[in-house]
Amino acid sequence: MSDSKTEKTMIEAIGLSKFYGSFAATRDVSFSIPQGQVAAFLGPNGAGKSTTMKLLTGFLAPSEGEAKIGGFNVADDRIEASKLIGYLPENGPLYMEMTPAGLLKYFGEARGLSKADLSQRLDYVADKCALSSVWGKSISKLSRGYRQRVGMAQALLHDPEVLILDEPTSGLDPNQVHEVRELIHDLSKKKTILLSTHILTEVKAVCDRVILINEGRIVFDGTTTEMEGSSHNMETTFHELTAAK
Repeated sequence: MSDSKTEKTMIEAIGLSKFYGSFAATRDVSFSIPQGQVAAFLGPNGAGKSTTMKLLTGFLAPSEGEAKIGGFNVADDRIEASKLIGYLPENGPLYMEMTPAGLLKYFGEARGLSKADLSQRLDYVADKCALSSVWGKSISKLSRGYRQRVGMAQALLHDPEVLILDEPTSGLDPNQVHEVRELIHDLSKKKTILLSTHILTEVKAVCDRVILINEGRIVFDGTTTEMEGSSHNMETTFHELTAAK
């Protein structure tokens, strides 16, 4: 049996549901992502993408079901699971009065990185996220695109095995989008990645697999080729599976 068939499951949703009163933000969401895979998490606005990502990372507690990262139950082994996760939330909160250098140093120290490791990782994320030119500037003075790069840098800082990225190219110009795609492609050689996006060309460019959610439920789970379907058009399949009946 080849190694690809026995790779460890790194991200696992098991019957995840989140209720707000009678409203179900997600309902019985289940999927697993093996080590080294890049999976796109798609769906219309309000479909449950961000909620699912928050459940997987422990930012929200599920009403039902379990989330596991690297085999660790996020609810029961939160610290161990969090060591494995780099999370970029949509419009992630940043301390506006700080600089990228100060913020990332603070995050690294909070995660317990040694002085030597932190110095090395700060150099790495400054280069990979193209932050050197704004390293000492106040985050409040940065463009949305640069703030997004700071968010990506904090997700990468501790060299996690799993990346969960919610709209990683939001607010970026076309050149920056290309850079982020190249970065994700490079990271995919060593990491397991789940990313949410509205840009279907991005899915084709960087992802192996598509998980599609609509009205809180998984409605498709397959390869990008399968998502294109007989029409050979991902947008057509997306519309067929998510349009209001």
